[in-house]
Amino acid sequence: MTSNFAIGYTENLPVSDPNCLVERQTAMPELRPKDVLVDVYAVSVNPIDMKTRQTAPAGEFRVLGFDAAGVVKQVGEDVTQFQPGDEVFYAGTLNRPGTNQRYQAVDERIVAHRPKQISMTEAASIPLVALTAWECLFDRLRLTADSAGQLLIVGATGVVGSMMIQLVKALLPKVEIIATASNSERAEFVRGLGADHVVNHRADLAEQVKQVAPDGVQWLFSAYSEGNIDTYAEVVAPFGEIVAIDGGPREIIALKQKSITWHWEFMFTRSMYETEDMDQQHKALEKIAELADSGLIVPTISHSYAPISAANLRQAHADIEIGHTLGKIVLNGWE
Repeated sequence: MTSNFAIGYTENLPVSDPNCLVERQTAMPELRPKDVLVDVYAVSVNPIDMKTRQTAPAGEFRVLGFDAAGVVKQVGEDVTQFQPGDEVFYAGTLNRPGTNQRYQAVDERIVAHRPKQISMTEAASIPLVALTAWECLFDRLRLTADSAGQLLIVGATGVVGSMMIQLVKALLPKVEIIATASNSERAEFVRGLGADHVVNHRADLAEQVKQVAPDGVQWLFSAYSEGNIDTYAEVVAPFGEIVAIDGGPREIIALKQKSITWHWEFMFTRSMYETEDMDQQHKALEKIAELADSGLIVPTISHSYAPISAANLRQAHADIEIGHTLGKIVLNGWE
């Protein structure tokens, strides 16, 4: 193998421009000591792909993509957890070329053996959202099987929120879920995943939540914080905790009176800074794979495209920009 096929961008163009994502032959990745070289079989597309393509400078040629499933072809000299032929899945990192290429080098500490009871394509839909939800629940909020209380999930029909519902139902039996949804179809969707209560975030959110949790919820997950801080201060109990995944500055002084804790969750922190506990993502994904194999969590896929090509990736980005998908968008196979 002397060259690699990749899809990326060189300038920030609208998704309607055919040059916003282009195909190129690139050099094969060079393996670092703890890297595995993966033959990518399937990828999924996340909002961060679209936002990066729109705003982040590309330099010469930048390859996007953060979810993948595939087969290990080679291993670096210090790799201990994988060997050629292993089927794997992972969420990649921001500071290395992404999954939208035929062969990708990725650190073994953020890779896991893929679930075997679902397809390679379904496996590719899981890592980023599952890791984000996992870290929100177990690293930021520090919940355990003995944790008891109510969790409000704002953005429950999103890909992270819907995965969080499944993880709570599988691992946190004493946690009651209050999920937000904007219409009856979406309410039915989150109930089907296991939400105990559903409220409409387009109506009076505080009043609806207080009917279910009159003393306030202990925990709140927020995918959409802008403009909601005063509402959060009203519905979260004293000494409660909030974990947010959306970006941008916001005024959180309203939370001070109740001593409410605010957490940021950014799934790429460990891989970007190669923290000492970076392999926690490997361990979490191994557990997530077990849950998927047991049927306790299931992939939620809205669209599937084949093959992995610039045209299909542009379509996937366009789908996400519209913002009405329920579930992940996945691509599989190469021409």
